[in-house]
Order: sequence, then C-alpha cells, then structure tokens
Amino acid sequence: MIYEISYIALLFFFIFVGLVVGLSFYFGRKTRSSASYYAAGGQIHWGVNGIAFAGDYLSAASFLGICGMIAISGFDGFLYAIGFLGGWVVALFLIAEPFKRLGKYTFTDALNAKFNSRAITLSASIGTLIVSIFYLIPQMVGAGDLVMPLLGMPHWAGVLLVGAIVIVIVASAGMASTTYVQFLKGGLLIVLSLVLTFFILKNGLTLTPDFKGSSSHYTFMELTPQVENEKVTTVSGWDVVTQQAVGDKTFVKLSQDGIERWFDWTQDQNGHRLKEALTVTQQGNGQILYNGEPKENRRFYQVGHMSKIVVNGQEVQKTGSVSPFEFLSALQESEIVRFLQVKFSDGEDQVSLYYQEPTAGATFMLPGLKYKIGRDANLWSKLDFISLMLALFLGTAALPHILIRYYTVKTPRDARKSTILAIAAIGGFYILTLFMGLGSAVNGVLDVESSNMAAPLLARAFGAVLFSIISAVAFATVLGTVAGLIVASSGAIAHDFIDVYLKKNLSDHPKVQVGKIAAFAVGIFAILLGMAFKGINVSFLVGWAFAIAASANLPAILFLLFWKKTSETGIAASIIVGIVSSLLIILTSPTMWDKYGLDAAGAWHQLENPALISFPLAVLTVYLVSLWYPKRNGGKAIENNVAK
Repeated sequence: MIYEISYIALLFFFIFVGLVVGLSFYFGRKTRSSASYYAAGGQIHWGVNGIAFAGDYLSAASFLGICGMIAISGFDGFLYAIGFLGGWVVALFLIAEPFKRLGKYTFTDALNAKFNSRAITLSASIGTLIVSIFYLIPQMVGAGDLVMPLLGMPHWAGVLLVGAIVIVIVASAGMASTTYVQFLKGGLLIVLSLVLTFFILKNGLTLTPDFKGSSSHYTFMELTPQVENEKVTTVSGWDVVTQQAVGDKTFVKLSQDGIERWFDWTQDQNGHRLKEALTVTQQGNGQILYNGEPKENRRFYQVGHMSKIVVNGQEVQKTGSVSPFEFLSALQESEIVRFLQVKFSDGEDQVSLYYQEPTAGATFMLPGLKYKIGRDANLWSKLDFISLMLALFLGTAALPHILIRYYTVKTPRDARKSTILAIAAIGGFYILTLFMGLGSAVNGVLDVESSNMAAPLLARAFGAVLFSIISAVAFATVLGTVAGLIVASSGAIAHDFIDVYLKKNLSDHPKVQVGKIAAFAVGIFAILLGMAFKGINVSFLVGWAFAIAASANLPAILFLLFWKKTSETGIAASIIVGIVSSLLIILTSPTMWDKYGLDAAGAWHQLENPALISFPLAVLTVYLVSLWYPKRNGGKAIENNVAK
C-alpha cells in the first residue's frame, strides 16, 4: 500500500506523544527510590490500576492483531480474544492475592520469597527477559505498521520512533508514568472502539463500500477466456503471456499496453472465467512491481467486500443502519470475499499473489478457516489449535509485565479488585473487536500486506478525524505496553541479576541508574527485532510470548503457591526446561522456517505454538526435581506467606 501523511493525524500524534512524554517527566521528578521506579511505590489506586491492567493487556495484539485476524479469518481470529480473556480467570482465582503477598519489585522476588536461591534468581530473571522480549516483538511490529499511514514513514522508521520515545518514558520515571499512560490509553481505546462500532452499525452492509470519497471501492476485472487443451489461448483485448499451476489453483498472466496482470482461472456452471488478482512481484533486477506497475502508480488496492447480502432470505444491495444482532445475522446469511495469498516463482521473478475466495457467511462466522479442527483436519492442525488455546489461557497469569502490576497497589485486596475491574474492561473491549474485525472484512479497507492495519484503516473510511484519533491512541497503546515490558526487563537485569544474583547490593540511586541503562539496551534490541519480523500478524507473535510465559513461569508459580514440597531446585529447573523447550519448538516452527528462507512444509514439525509440549514438560520437571532434590530445611513455610 501507499500511505500519505495525514496532517490531522500528525497533529493528534504529537498531542498524544507530548502528553505521554510530559507525564514521564512529571513523575520522573517524583521518582526517588527503586521502589517507586520499579513498582510506583505501591501507591497506585486499585481503580487506576485496574484500567492500567486493561491498558497493559490491550496491546497491539488486541487492537491491531485481533481485529486483523477476524477480518482475514473470521471467527478463528476471535478465538484469540476468548483465550486472552479466559486467562484472566486463572489470574483472578489463583494468582492475584497470594502473589501480591510474596513480592516487592519483580516476578523473581515472588518466586524467591521463600528460598533466597541464586538459581531461582538467575533462571527467573532470564525467563522474565525472554518473555518480555518476545512480547516486545509484536508491539514493535505493530508500531511500524501504524506509522506508515499515520506519518507516511516506512516501517523501520516507525519501529525506531517508538523505541526512542519509550526509552525516554522508562528512563524518565519507570512504573509510575507507565501506569498513568496505560490508564489514559486503556480508557480512550475502549471509548473510541465504541465510537467505531457505532459507525459500523450505522453504516450497515453494502456491496459497494465507499464512504464520502475517503475509501473508494475497486471493482476487480472479470474476463472470459478461450480455452483449448486445458490452456487459456486468447482473451479479448489482452495478450496471454503464461499460466502457472500452484497447488489446485491455476493463475494466468495477461498483458495489455505493456502492463502485465495476473488472473485466477476458475470454472463454474457459467463456464471459464478469469478473476483479477493482486500481485507483488520482486523482479530479478530487484525492482518491485504492484499489479505489474511501480508502486507510485497506485494500482494496488485495498480489499474486503461482500459478493452477496441476504436479509430475511432476500438479496439486497445494502442494509442501511442495523442493530448488533441484525449485523451478525445478515453476515451469517451472506457471502464475503476473502483474499488468500500464494507465493511462486515466475522465471527470475518472485510473485506474491492474492486471489479472491468467496466464502459463505455461515462458514466465516464459525471456526475452521485458519485452524483446521474438523474431521478433515490433520493431526498437526488439531494439536496446534489445542496448543494455542493452552498458551492463551495459561499465559496471562505468567506475563512478567502483568504480574509486576500487582506490586503497584497497597494491599492484596486491592490486587483482587484491580483484576476484577480489568476483566470487565477487557471483556467489553473484546466484544467490540468482533464488530471492528467483521466491519473491516466487508468495507473495502484491508491492506493485504498487513492485516494489522484493519482497524485504523476502517476508521479512516469513516473520516480523517476518527482515523487520526484512533491511530494516535493505538500508537499510545504500543508506547504504554512497550514501556511496561521494558520496565519488567530492566528490573530483571538491574534488580534480579546484577543486584541480587551478582550480590552487588546496590543502593537505591545506583539501582535505578542501572535499570535505566538496561532499559536503553533492551529498547535497542526490541527495535532490531521489530524490523526483522515485519509483516507477521501481531496476535500470532503474541501467542509465542504467552506460550513461553505459560511454560517458563506458570508451573513455578502454581507449585510455589499450592504444593508444600516444592523446592528451589525444582523451580529453577522448571523455568529452564520451559524456556528451552518452548524456544526450541518456536525456532524450528514452519513460520521461522519461512523466515530462514526455507520451505515451511519441510520444517522439523508443523506445530506453530509450543505450549502443548513445553508446559507439561515444565510441570513434570518441577514435580520430579522437587522430589529428587527436596527443599532445604529452615525456610519459611510458603503457606504462612500466602495466609498473611
């Protein structure tokens, strides 16, 4: 896609960034101790903390990734929202209050409350760092995607800009400013999502989405070819160049006035047809063509429309304003055109082609488009779906940047109330993502190169002001989440590793200074990773972070809280096994195989999410190792800590 600078969006962007940076410097003047830097001194009101919880959790994955996944894969994308929300039940009933009683600054503090073990300190600090980095990747990818339409800048520049601003935020004031940034953007994100959903329902459904000229619906060409011996021979007004079989599909390249276009060759009761596709072609000489022309010619279009709208059994051109239930019911009866991607070689050229796939609304609104779990699904598909759901349900309660927020309130009771408020806010937001994602799928706003831009581009269809505000808030969403992750990472390095593990016994001021240096280093690393993973859906990437957190952290937490025989050696071994096993599965997954430039089908396995294997391994490890290497005598009984 080609994006131009929106000056209204630019204005709102600078207002939000200025507000965020201003908050950072304001709280920075009040940050006098390590407790205030890493945990805001434990003085945050539970109501503020609850919305900040939601702000932390409603990251790029929630707003950008889930909306994009729903727009591309229908109900399968909404499964992420169900999993994300379900994880809070584990956090509420098992983690919130007892965890608050154990810690001071970091996740490692809580795990080590009983043992004072250097092995736990080292393993938990490494685990915190790895989980935080994997969670940082999708935030930075989302930041780069946002900046392209917001500021007209390339993806790498957006990643660099976010990294620089967040480093300033964290280095200025740590957790205090991060909390109020999250409170502000969490509240605004929910309100603006309500506004966007209102516009979706007010506009209703139409076969030709075109909103006041802000988003022009492109009608894709459909040609009738002459066919002989299973080959396209002639097409009126076009020269036939070549045809290419990819799996069970056949694509034909035609030329007109020196411009080459690709078409999807289909056949039905009306005969042979060629349907225009979208293509990005990397030529052998390095030039990139979009639909056969240079990018600046603007021949690469936004997509996502309906081929049939059915209301109460009757086909219509548009519905007009609808209620939420009427909107869902009409989609269920109608037909949605999805664009699916294939990649192939055409001589020296590498072609990414996006072809039209009409999909019944009833199919779009049920599981199965992305995660093959029905009778026809293979074993790997079923296992991968189970693994993903396991990671999402169990990962929330083990994310370091979420866990440390329990230390920002005064009492365990406040921790529980914060969690209940967060669940209510997050649940309401995820219901709105269903409408925003479905609205993006049918209103001609999808960028096939980046599903992450579905919601902001839908907002642009309803007007520049709405787009500008939502994009700026989405950018603040990324800023706040990245800031929280970097605080968690800097705490793991400065407090857990340097101060505790290396026994440097830093006083408050040096500990804060080391934390700021660590924040700078982690920020630079996050910038590099954000550039490397450009183009991958951010919810998918977050699934990896959840899987690592569930595997490395949750078994240790649960056994520590609820099994008296848990030993320090068992906890440390469990964390290491969880980290190593999950990373090994991720690094050998089909997605990473594709990143390496290899054939994804030839990966060592076809499991995209590791939790199904890595979580049980970690549970088994903490249990067996605790039996083999019992805890040392003389430690405080953990049940006493929990009962206080």
